Amino acid sequence: MESFAATMSQPGYGFFMTLLIGLLAGGIAERLTSESHGLLTNMLVGVAGSFVGAKIAELLEIPVFGFWRTLLAAVAGAVVVIVIWNALRRRS
Repeated sequence: MESFAATMSQPGYGFFMTLLIGLLAGGIAERLTSESHGLLTNMLVGVAGSFVGAKIAELLEIPVFGFWRTLLAAVAGAVVVIVIWNALRRRS
């Protein structure tokens, strides 16, 4: 299992790229789920979604590399995060 520091130190995938992918993924996931969030919330959901999507891809043995595949995994993970968040909000 990779540590956060090891993930962030990969060539071409640094802190700012994580934020950019998170922002894009959060915005796309927001549109797909018909939600309405702010820019910061989209970025946080997208970054969390990128970790969730990467873990799901790892479990399914789907290789994730490059910008587009990383973005696709992040969007899928962000949608999962939004769906779980909405289910927890409705439950309480």
